[in-house]
Amino acid sequence: MVAIVLLLSVASAVAQLAKPAEPHTVSQVVDFWVTNTEQLIVSAADAMPETKYSFAPSSGQFSGVRTFAEQVKHLAAANYQLAAATLGEEPPAGTDHETAPDSLKTKPQVMDYLKGSFVSLHRAAAALNENNMDDPIPSKGNRTRLLMLIDAVVHSSNHYGQMVEYLRMNNIVPPESR
Repeated sequence: MVAIVLLLSVASAVAQLAKPAEPHTVSQVVDFWVTNTEQLIVSAADAMPETKYSFAPSSGQFSGVRTFAEQVKHLAAANYQLAAATLGEEPPAGTDHETAPDSLKTKPQVMDYLKGSFVSLHRAAAALNENNMDDPIPSKGNRTRLLMLIDAVVHSSNHYGQMVEYLRMNNIVPPESR
């Protein structure tokens, strides 16, 4: 809960600094963070060459970890699921257990899937308002709509860190670090 309050406080402060004279809605603040996260994730996913999308660390304590493509697909599937829950919709087919459809094989397919997941998060953020942000979602343990979108940003950020490590293990400087 402390992390959520901190995230919202920081989000509110950043949004206020950007346009101090204009009030910001919860939808605008959440969408700001979805956009920020999207920019980091999509540029990192694009930085990895397609030939390295099957890379997974193997030296050390890495037994059974996801490949780079699986990291990106998992992150995107979770985004789709969290956005759908926020909107009260059924998640897209193939996102069960936060996995993507097996048909996604190439980098362009994975990139399209990833970008589409952020379109879903933007749509969910746009539907969020001060009247519905605390609505519980029974199928998600009564977590609120706002919490679902915060979860999407935090989860994506976790996997961004893993993506950065995979990039660096392949001697690729992440775009945000250039």
